Amino acid sequence: MQTYPGQSNLSHYLPDGKSGGAGQGKRAFIRDDYILKPFSLKELDARIIAHLKREERHKGKSEYRFHGDLSIDYGAKRVQIGENDLELTKLEYAIIEFLSMNPGQVFDRERIYEKVCGYDAEGDSRVVTELIRRVRKKLAEYTQTEYIETVWGMGYRWKR
Repeated sequence: MQTYPGQSNLSHYLPDGKSGGAGQGKRAFIRDDYILKPFSLKELDARIIAHLKREERHKGKSEYRFHGDLSIDYGAKRVQIGENDLELTKLEYAIIEFLSMNPGQVFDRERIYEKVCGYDAEGDSRVVTELIRRVRKKLAEYTQTEYIETVWGMGYRWKR
């Protein structure tokens, strides 16, 4: 990584504010920030804390929980009911992800097909009906709760 005159790469400084040369001790993992020299240790500390908080926020967004036992980990692309992992195909997971990220919103089959399979996919939106049937069947093995609701004449929605 190139450093320009008057700039310092934060990865050369330890979180406690002490300088560490290449290979000395544990480096801070921040590589996307530069501080103009001279800088205070307070500024360095504040920037490191801000980066650590940002990382924690990103980790926290990885998992969402719905209706108690059902949890969807969007980062790991995993759906669990209690301690049981659901074995889902890529398209089945994509439908759960799309609908659950838009709870209460109704989508017709064509819109779901476009989001899940892509605009250029060759096929028929009727495959969505079959995929939703399979998802419901897999969910029903572990819970009586209906998560995907059919809105007759309109499409499907994730229950809030």
